[in-house]
Amino acid sequence: MAEIHGVKSAAVWKNNHESIAGSGRSHLFRAIEAVLDPLALVFSLGFLAVCFEGSVSPIYFILSAIVFLLTFPGCSRLRISAEMMIFNILFRWFWIAGLLVLAGFATGYIFRFPVAVIVNWLWMAPLVQIGGNLALRAATPGLLKMQGPPRGVVIVGMNNQGVSLAENIVASAYSGIELKGFFDDRSKDRRFEQDKYRILGKVNALAEYVKKNRIQFIYLSLPMIARTRILQILDDLKDTTASIYFVPDMFVTDLIQGRSDSVCGVNVISVCDTPFRGITGVLKRASDIVLSLFVLILISPVMLLVGIMVKLNSPGPAISRQRSYGLDGEQILVYKFRSVAVTEDGGTIQQACSNDLRPARLGTFLRKTSLDELPQFFNVLQGRMSIVGPRPHAVAHNETDRTLIKGYMVRHKVRPGITGWAQVNGYGRETLILEKMQAGVDYDLDYLRNWSLRLDIFIVLKTIWLVFKDSSDR
Repeated sequence: MAEIHGVKSAAVWKNNHESIAGSGRSHLFRAIEAVLDPLALVFSLGFLAVCFEGSVSPIYFILSAIVFLLTFPGCSRLRISAEMMIFNILFRWFWIAGLLVLAGFATGYIFRFPVAVIVNWLWMAPLVQIGGNLALRAATPGLLKMQGPPRGVVIVGMNNQGVSLAENIVASAYSGIELKGFFDDRSKDRRFEQDKYRILGKVNALAEYVKKNRIQFIYLSLPMIARTRILQILDDLKDTTASIYFVPDMFVTDLIQGRSDSVCGVNVISVCDTPFRGITGVLKRASDIVLSLFVLILISPVMLLVGIMVKLNSPGPAISRQRSYGLDGEQILVYKFRSVAVTEDGGTIQQACSNDLRPARLGTFLRKTSLDELPQFFNVLQGRMSIVGPRPHAVAHNETDRTLIKGYMVRHKVRPGITGWAQVNGYGRETLILEKMQAGVDYDLDYLRNWSLRLDIFIVLKTIWLVFKDSSDR
């Protein structure tokens, strides 16, 4: 889903091969995107071969074939922001280019190419990919118009999953389909979002409407127990040429890392689980250890200086320890440089705000520059925290928030993080507005659903950029 309660979905970081069922025009754009990146890499290599050698020799054809096989099909990026699109391209090219260079040195094949060609291709290839993707975005409205008017869609059943599907259709700008409205027999008080979408009539009027308005796609969003009713609808629609799809109610559950599994020989589907099991858990923990060690070595002089300044600024320990909830809701101690006169860790804690007057001048500086968070890299090494994850909140805050915010405790299915998806999207806990606090939790849950190492790297880079940006603004 592209957006839920204002949350930009992290699913855009996955290779987005899905499209709404029956959306033939989405298939057209998917076909273009499948060859766009591979051809950009191949043609940029051929261009450099002609520029530096005057012709394209057989070794370039071999390398082009390898590159095409490695990158085909390309990723779908029309539904993500330009910022994410550029990062996606650079991230993928980093790994592909690294693999090619390593293989080239191992086999000696790289020495058959002029150094100038290799060096220029390393920067030109992603640039051509970015240009091609931007050109496709600019051409998309025109391509849609050339294909004629959008094809009509109706949904039978204005329930939770039907409205979710409607939101997806409306948000899919390049699908080439248009939602006409809903058919539903229920009374108004039992319908979801009844004022947002048009009600076209009762279900018994569906077939006639479809024939009269040349509707191409019908989505049946009805409970599976309504078997007799569904069969009657299908029978009525036999006199139409519309494509019919089911939206079964068994999938309305908001899955967190939903996957099939087996328990004692019985097949089950997980509804709420951690993304860090098996190899993904090893990968996540290994990346945390390596990155935290690197950062601690890099910032050790800064931490020493900050620790001395805190000690000289006011009496008390340089590092405070605050109780919070960690993985699976177990209490942990989170380290911070002390930025307030007294360490607060009781049953009630005053909400910290961006204009909080409690810290001294040094404490205010530490909080604004996030320098007070640096000791948490030791928490990462201990295994209590991760580099990226839902931010830890004090126990008192947790106990309050879990009663107010739906799904709050699910964020503890993973280790808390120094930074997170909610933070880089502007939803930290420095707010007393319940709607914004709910939006922050929605971002945390979205991170759990769609975790990838690539998403972690993006969050880390955006955090660094935001810290420097905020520091320079002040």
